[in-house]
Amino acid sequence: MCGITGIFDTRGKAEIDRNVLSLMNASQLHRGPDEGGIHVEAGLGFGHRRLSIIDLSSGQQPLFNEDGSVVVVFNGEIYNFVDLMPELVSLGHTFRTHCDTEVIVHAWEEWGEACVHRFRGMFAFALWDCNKNTLFLARDRLGIKPLYYGLLPNGIFLFGSELKALLAYPDFPRKMDSCAIEEYFAYGYIPEPRTIFNDARKLSPGYSLTLTHGKPFPAPKKYWDIPFNPVGQISEQDAGEELIRRVREAVKIRLVAEVPLGAFLSGGVDSGAVVAMMAELSPDPVNTCSIGFTNPKFNEAEYAARIASRYHTRHNTGQVNTDDFALIDRLATLYDEPYADSSALPTYRVCELAKKSVTVALSGDGGDENFAGYRRYRTHMHEEKMRSLLPLGIRRPLFGLLGTIYPKADFAPKIFRAKTTFEALARDSVEGYFHSVSVMDDKLRARLFSTSFQRELQGYKAVEVLKNHAAQSPTNDPLSLVQYLDMKTYLPGDILTKVDRASMAHALEVRVPLLDHQFVEWTSGLPSDYKLRSGEGKYIFKKALAPHLPEDILYRPKMGFAVPLASWFRGPLRDRVKKSVLGNRLAYSGIFNRDFLTHLVEEHEAGRRDYSAPLWSLLMFDAFLGNVMNEPDIR
Repeated sequence: MCGITGIFDTRGKAEIDRNVLSLMNASQLHRGPDEGGIHVEAGLGFGHRRLSIIDLSSGQQPLFNEDGSVVVVFNGEIYNFVDLMPELVSLGHTFRTHCDTEVIVHAWEEWGEACVHRFRGMFAFALWDCNKNTLFLARDRLGIKPLYYGLLPNGIFLFGSELKALLAYPDFPRKMDSCAIEEYFAYGYIPEPRTIFNDARKLSPGYSLTLTHGKPFPAPKKYWDIPFNPVGQISEQDAGEELIRRVREAVKIRLVAEVPLGAFLSGGVDSGAVVAMMAELSPDPVNTCSIGFTNPKFNEAEYAARIASRYHTRHNTGQVNTDDFALIDRLATLYDEPYADSSALPTYRVCELAKKSVTVALSGDGGDENFAGYRRYRTHMHEEKMRSLLPLGIRRPLFGLLGTIYPKADFAPKIFRAKTTFEALARDSVEGYFHSVSVMDDKLRARLFSTSFQRELQGYKAVEVLKNHAAQSPTNDPLSLVQYLDMKTYLPGDILTKVDRASMAHALEVRVPLLDHQFVEWTSGLPSDYKLRSGEGKYIFKKALAPHLPEDILYRPKMGFAVPLASWFRGPLRDRVKKSVLGNRLAYSGIFNRDFLTHLVEEHEAGRRDYSAPLWSLLMFDAFLGNVMNEPDIR
């Protein structure tokens, strides 16, 4: 696992400042502390930081072909490189290393842009072919590895594994994108392809970008999408057996490493499945690690310990105290842009723990998206049934009125919290799902933002992100559609971003077998009622895992990787919330309505409303302004 960066003159062949490139490369030292490399030629500079995993003695980057005409910098793993090598050798290519990086160079020579279709793995890479005068960048299909880029007004193109590489370039403009701010306070992260900055973008999952000297800047090109092609008639038993075979194979190809390897074990279905397969495939005990919480409401450590005991793993545990919020400023510098998933705190700690015993860890991420494991899918399907009974023209005014007059009741039992349901039923399917995943709904954001900032937005609403993806969806099935939306937004923008930054902060590589693209292609085509049935998510996954995991672990209520924000903000974090949310930094930004900020703090502190999610979003935005934008909190 590594960090890549580069500078490319799109208009000519200006001299590249080697010192600037070195600064950009050094900004990602944490991603690759083992080795570093720089390559500079007319109009082009590549930088690389290496975390050595395979072929430790060679494979240094930037890496060239035989005659030096093609050079690549690469972050990730190509798991099928052993299969591709002999094929490329038979086509006349010569290998000087035994690493997967060199496969990319020769695959480009043989297949050009289509090389990405041959790769099975997680990757972000940039490749320069001087014979074709072409710079080619690509990101893996699901977005496991990140890739940021920006085109400056003078024609200089920058890229990096993290935004901090672009920020290290002296002339990079730091003007914030108003639409990205709107999206952040809706989703809690900034979905692809935007970043917080006007002049930077994320290369979206499953996309490539091809640049040529002197030619207009092109649009990124999609090379893959989640197909949702029906697998056809398949019995539950056959589907379950095939599922286990595919999970086992996806795990197996991710066990290749020349460094210590282990797994995250939360005590849930997904990580339990990965550990079970690893234990069956490995002759030695699996290294596992988990994080517990001092607050029993959030603690899954006992379930993790039971799975570890069943499979005789070498199990390591750590603990997150209920006052473990010292990482707030550290997280702001890790993510380089506002990021409000509070589970980043325990994720950082579990990566810190894992690094003490392993360099590579497998995770269970992707199971909820593949098999409809989130509770919101169940809620959405209930709402879809009700939406189908009345046309939108009747539902919108009727339930819109009920949603307006029905009181908000965070303190009440769920059965009495009908306001959110009424509001969802007043919308179409995509708008309703957006409402269910929003950190702050449209009405709250309208109150949050100042009048001047709302004018800047010119009517733009964050729901457009989901609408744009829905318009490109290969499926109209109601459940499959929202799975598709999550795989395009929440999965890469939140989950995979969180894991990448937390793991790379500790020079730890994380592999994600449940997001193997061949596995995702197959699971996407399973019937929807094999995923969600009678309110039970992951239906077929749990049935298939019955011989491998205890029933009470398979069917216990989902806990997630949460932290007790609501109580933190009324207790040990009360002063920090006031200082941040009501401080001058947010006030002077011109973005927020100060009266509403005061309302959020006072209502939450008094226990009348649970505003923990909006407050955490504001807290992290303030940390971003202070730690990344270097704006002082003048008092």
